[in-house]
Amino acid sequence: MRDRERALRRVLLATVSLLLLVLGTASPASAHAALRATDPEDGTILQRAPRTLTLTYTESVGLLTDSFRVYDPGNHRLRTGRADHAPGRADTVRVPLPARMAKGTYVVAWRVVSADSHPVSGALTFSVGERTATTATAPAATENGTTTSLYNIARYLAYLAVALVLGAAVFVAYCRPPQPRALRPLFLVGATGLLVSTLALLLLRGPYEEGTAPAFTSLGRTLTTRPGELLLVRLGLLLLAVAGAVVLRRRPVPRPAALTAGATLAVALALTWSAAEHASAGIQVPLAIASTTLHLLATASWLGGLAALLLTLRAPAVPPQVVTRFSRLALTSVIVLVVTGVYQSWRGLGTWQALTDTTYGRVLLAKLVVVGVLLGAAAWSRRWTGRLPATAEAAVRVPVPAGGPPLPPESPAPEPDLPVRHLRRSVLAEAAVGVVVLLLTTLLTSTLPGRAAEEAATAETGIPAASVTTVPFTVGENGRGKVQITFDPGRVGPNSVQAVVYGANGALAAVPELRVTMTLSAQRLGPLDTGVTDRGGYWAANSFDLPIPGTWTMKVTVRVSDLDQVTVSREVRVTR
Repeated sequence: MRDRERALRRVLLATVSLLLLVLGTASPASAHAALRATDPEDGTILQRAPRTLTLTYTESVGLLTDSFRVYDPGNHRLRTGRADHAPGRADTVRVPLPARMAKGTYVVAWRVVSADSHPVSGALTFSVGERTATTATAPAATENGTTTSLYNIARYLAYLAVALVLGAAVFVAYCRPPQPRALRPLFLVGATGLLVSTLALLLLRGPYEEGTAPAFTSLGRTLTTRPGELLLVRLGLLLLAVAGAVVLRRRPVPRPAALTAGATLAVALALTWSAAEHASAGIQVPLAIASTTLHLLATASWLGGLAALLLTLRAPAVPPQVVTRFSRLALTSVIVLVVTGVYQSWRGLGTWQALTDTTYGRVLLAKLVVVGVLLGAAAWSRRWTGRLPATAEAAVRVPVPAGGPPLPPESPAPEPDLPVRHLRRSVLAEAAVGVVVLLLTTLLTSTLPGRAAEEAATAETGIPAASVTTVPFTVGENGRGKVQITFDPGRVGPNSVQAVVYGANGALAAVPELRVTMTLSAQRLGPLDTGVTDRGGYWAANSFDLPIPGTWTMKVTVRVSDLDQVTVSREVRVTR
């Protein structure tokens, strides 16, 4: 039995290591804010050079030291004025442009920080007088893989550490184990992990926002931002908790006062997460922050309490009331998690369709499945909890007689040793699944919510934005690039079609032939030729009719020479 427990602990350690590796090497998720409108619009041709570039996002954004870069047709960076928010509009940014701008196509690379603390970047083009080929790239839209990996790992470790600290504290306060000192290693590991991860997040915050390599040069600017301030508050609360623990050891205080101070400290610590991420932006912000705070506290009480229970069950004797109280605590935590989780899912998704059509929805589905497994393991634990002795005098004991050798494997386990053994295994299984739940929670907090994705696709007037599809292609040895195809408005009825071809270096490319067709296989309709024609640097059709809604198959045929051409297919959803 002990060999099995050692094996389970090894599996748990391997699981944590694997999840950290996966989390660290995962591609950065989309942030909450998204670009909603620009002036001039992306891809437009202007008769006169604009004096100001205006970008509007779906939520308020913060500016970096180098948020906007504008490149002329020769890939030379222009000297622009200082970017700033429009008066009274935290979601709108204006960038003064030079008074004189030559004819041709300009590239704008931008990178800002959304209200929920995640950086978001992108690029757009506009032309003055005529569209021309350009070799400009978008350096601001890139991410530094090392910085992003380290930052993601630190975020996950912070969640894990706060769950250990708060969960162990709640376990001691409510379940009242006979030997709370046995949980001291858990507090030390949790507190140390929280301190190290918070310091790491503070140092990596600036490079993470700017998409640069790890460096400490931007620490001063980080400390003036809301995420940086909240990380400082978290450090202060952690130091305050350590000081309070030292005082309590030397000079005990009344239990009600200690519980009140501990609860206040726990809520304040949880607020440093909820006030910095998705809950801090979007609709119903005060209610969302309260819900997220309760969700985090319930998660810590359950998962951190599991770790405390595992250590407690290693003691020679454990009063059954300790296990029974934790069972009630876990049930209460589950109820809070369900209520707050339903609200947060509604707030993040917006529609049922977003549950399967968005990354946020799919991660949420995965979390629900894993939580279901966790509930199953918890039910198994409650089954063995019910078989424990009902009185404190009959304290449960580990299956090693005091002062004697271990029981031989073939000997039957005396009561109540058998329930304790099975309880240990089920609790360890719960803890292992809980690690996965924390990972998915971390991913959710850095993924674009479904409701925000819909907002990003909708203009201020409420009219759905144009449908834009990017189709990469490869033909021959050197024929690589992509085609950006826009259907405006991207709904049933007449649409204008515009297609722009980019080469492997990201510059506009000229091709001798481009054909775009649409087919709706479910209705046996098509292929319908859009009829795009060369307009001198880009391809377009003034009017193309999409008769009915559905998921259409768009086939793009690109010919780069007399002999080399390729056809690539993509699915495009058309709504009413």
